[in-house]
Amino acid sequence: MADNASTATIVDYYTFRYREDQRLRSRPCNRLEWRRTCELLDELLPAAPARILDVGGADGAYARRLVTAGHRVRLLDLVPAHVAQARAGRPAIDAAVADARALPEPDDAYDVTLLLGPLYHLPEPADRRTALAEAVRVTRPGGLVVAAAISRFAGPLHFAATRRWSDTMAAEARALAADGRNDPGIGFTVAYFHRVEELTGELQAAGLTRVTVQGIEGPGWTAAEASADAPDADVVFDHALALARIYGHEPALLAASAHLLAAGTVTAGTVVDLAAAGAGVDPAG
Repeated sequence: MADNASTATIVDYYTFRYREDQRLRSRPCNRLEWRRTCELLDELLPAAPARILDVGGADGAYARRLVTAGHRVRLLDLVPAHVAQARAGRPAIDAAVADARALPEPDDAYDVTLLLGPLYHLPEPADRRTALAEAVRVTRPGGLVVAAAISRFAGPLHFAATRRWSDTMAAEARALAADGRNDPGIGFTVAYFHRVEELTGELQAAGLTRVTVQGIEGPGWTAAEASADAPDADVVFDHALALARIYGHEPALLAASAHLLAAGTVTAGTVVDLAAAGAGVDPAG
């Protein structure tokens, strides 16, 4: 998303081609993502009422849950249609259109800043650094930045689990392993898939401390996907959920999850150098 053309491609995808508001309750892997992300946020976030900025919060699924729990949440998203959905839902969410690389929020304004989508729509390292620097800037010292990423191996694993493997997918798997950049011609949109150590390093480079990374769906999500239409699909889902809870912190299995959830603490005195972090892009809000 380093240029306006890429930004427009992403907005077009979510406006006309994909219903993000239906995703988290569709396939087994998405339902696992929803359940485990909710559980992990419950573990990570401070007690209500915390001030939370949900950057890239889409239609407000997580924001609504947080508001219901007593938190004060503001949602920002690049896609106008998502912002309209967030405002129209119940409870309605305080929401506005904005780019993760240029947040229209004051310094130190939030206890927690969530980036549950922006990092994997920013293929350029400089853009990811800028988004993280902005998240740090708007979060108070002692506050938390929580960022989601897609695992480098999620796409190929999903294609194999859903019986869509091909020579084209094999070539894409090799390309992804090398550079992490998604080919929109195969599926999804402009996107970047992380390695675990890379995600950890990006949060640390942003000045965050006590950085942790957890696997969201766990190693059993592909079994749940492969069994989606089987008579015992619910049993396999429950087993995959149990594995995710047990192995979510296991370093050797983190990359087997479809999504990763990283968290780090903003320290007092952290200086965010936006120029060094890659500012100067032309965000298209």
